[in-house]
Amino acid sequence: MNYYRYIDRAKIQFDFLVDADSKFVPKDEIEALGGRVLMVPPYQHAAAYHRKLEQLFREQKWRIVHSHINALSVFPLHAAKEAGVPVRIAHSHSTSGKGEYAKNAIKTLLKKLSNIYPTHRFACSEIAGEWLFGTGSKFEVVRNAIELDNFVFDDTIRRNTRRQLCIPDDTFVVGHVGRFVPQKNHDFLLAAFESLCQKRPNSILLLAGEGELRAQIEEKARGLSLGNRVRFLGQRDDVASLYQAFDVFALPSLYEGLGIVGVEAQRAGLPCVFANTITKEVSLTSKACFLPLGDAQTWAEALSSDTTSRDVDPSAFSEYDIITAAKGLEEKYISLIEGLRC
Repeated sequence: MNYYRYIDRAKIQFDFLVDADSKFVPKDEIEALGGRVLMVPPYQHAAAYHRKLEQLFREQKWRIVHSHINALSVFPLHAAKEAGVPVRIAHSHSTSGKGEYAKNAIKTLLKKLSNIYPTHRFACSEIAGEWLFGTGSKFEVVRNAIELDNFVFDDTIRRNTRRQLCIPDDTFVVGHVGRFVPQKNHDFLLAAFESLCQKRPNSILLLAGEGELRAQIEEKARGLSLGNRVRFLGQRDDVASLYQAFDVFALPSLYEGLGIVGVEAQRAGLPCVFANTITKEVSLTSKACFLPLGDAQTWAEALSSDTTSRDVDPSAFSEYDIITAAKGLEEKYISLIEGLRC
C-alpha cells in the first residue's frame, strides 16, 4: 500500500487479489485510488484457490503478477504461468524460525519450487532473498519503503499521544508493534517486561496489533499480575504517533524478513532491542542492539536503558524513502513491460 499510494497511477495501476478470509483490507482506499480488490478463496482450499486465480489471470490479462506471499508464491505464480502471464515476480518478505515445525516443513517443500515459476525475484532484504531463492541465487532487493517524514520525532505529538492514552509524563513506556502470532514471540516479551518492572516499577508495555494469540497473551499478562501494566491497543492506523509515545522499542521475533517496524522505530529516534534472530540489515542507528532470546533479565536491562536524544541521521534511511523507492519500482515495472516488446 505504501508503494501504491506513491507510484504514478497514470502509468501503473494495481489490482489486489486478496484471500476471502483476510482482515483489515483497505478496500475503500484502494478503490478511491483507482484499483480493485478481487477476492479469491483462501489458499488453504488449494484447488479452488488455483482455479480462481487461473481464471482471473486469463480473463484480466494482467501483464505483471507480483506475489508477496513468500514461499506460498509458488501457487499464484504457477497459476499465472499456466495462464500465460509474461512477467511473474516472487517477492520474499520473510524467513523461518525454530518451533513452527509443521509450517517450516511446508515452507521447506515449497522453497524447492520457488525458482520454477517466477520470471523475476525480489526480496525485502538479502537474508529474505537467500532464504527463499537459495544462497548465491540472483534476486533484487526492493526495500519495504515508508513515509519517512511521518516518523520523525515530534515532542508535541508525543505529549498529545500520551495524553490520549492516559500515560503520565514520568511513565517509562516499552512499545511493540506486531501481529499476535507465534513468530512475534509475545510470550518472551512479557517475561522480559516482568523483569523490567522489578527495576522500573513505573513501566508499562504497549502492544499494537491483532491476531490469533491475542486472548492467550492477555491471559498470560493477567497471570503474571501485569494486567494493569500491559495495554493491548488493537489494530491501529496511528502507529507513527505511537512511536512518539514510546521510550524504547522491542522486537523479540523468532524470525523476520527484515522487520520494517524496526526501521520505523529507529526513524522515530527510539532505542531498539532486537532479537539476534533478526538480520543486522535492520540496524540503521547506534541505538539498535541485538540480543539472544532466552534470558529475560538481559533483555530487561537493555530495555531499561535511557536515551536523552531522539535525533538520528536522516541519510541512514535513504533506502527506505517511499518517494524515491516508488519511482524506482515504477521504472522497474515499465522496463519489464517494454522488455516484452523486444
